[in-house]
Amino acid sequence: MEGWIMQNRKTKGDRSFITINYILLTLTGFLTLIPILHILAVSLSDSKYVISNTVGILPRGFELEYYKYVLSKHDFYSSYRNTILITVIGTVLSMIVTVLTAYPLSKSWLRGRKFLLLLFVFSMIFYGGIVPSYMLMKMLNLIDTLWSLIIPFLLAQFNMLIIKSYMEGLPESIEESAEIDGAGPTRILFSIVLPMCLPVLASMTLFYAVGYWNNYFHARMFISSPGKRTLQLYLNDLIISATQLQNDMSADEFMNLSPGGVQAATIFAATLPILLFYPYLQKYFVTGITVGSVKG
Repeated sequence: MEGWIMQNRKTKGDRSFITINYILLTLTGFLTLIPILHILAVSLSDSKYVISNTVGILPRGFELEYYKYVLSKHDFYSSYRNTILITVIGTVLSMIVTVLTAYPLSKSWLRGRKFLLLLFVFSMIFYGGIVPSYMLMKMLNLIDTLWSLIIPFLLAQFNMLIIKSYMEGLPESIEESAEIDGAGPTRILFSIVLPMCLPVLASMTLFYAVGYWNNYFHARMFISSPGKRTLQLYLNDLIISATQLQNDMSADEFMNLSPGGVQAATIFAATLPILLFYPYLQKYFVTGITVGSVKG
């Protein structure tokens, strides 16, 4: 009887603990969404409310004029195209390089494995610096090209180590059975290993995609031509140059639109692809990060 009472008390405590966690996580999630909701509300509000700075997380005087203005600008489409190209090409190439690096390093029979891992960890901790990076890009004639925002970031050591750890946790018996059946290393990698690594691959794909999409510093350092600007450069120029933004408006646009609303609409339009991309991979995200980081 006493044991049943203790178990019942423990169950109630567990329920209370879970309830409190849900409440705290819900509040935390809502707080993280407030900036996005505010930007969305500003971009959909009437200009008089935007100018008076009275917009919260809900639109006031719903209208789409800011988005019509943003989507009518050629520079916006140009920077959007450049960013999509960099993100798609960079993410695909990065995943190929990362997988082809992580797979052999996950095998204990690889000669010089410990030394190679030490080199990767050393290069992850100690960065060459801004000036050497710029000089290298200049020597390779990559300055003011989109490749300067892809090639230096093809391999993220941290992402590679996570995938390597995940691969080390896979049952070796599966690969041994495939070898007995006559499958070569390439067939084993693409037909057996990669499908089993789908959770961690999806997580790393998201990491790479977000990194390429949000890369501002190196774009500012390597890109100078207006036609090759990325979306982050376009957003930065738009935000810090409110005067220039007003000069680009026609008389009607100047009277009916607020620079703050235009900036908010541009920011949300630039963020939307990542917001849509994440839920697709979210079901793999937690599993990939948790398992990949614990094993090894």
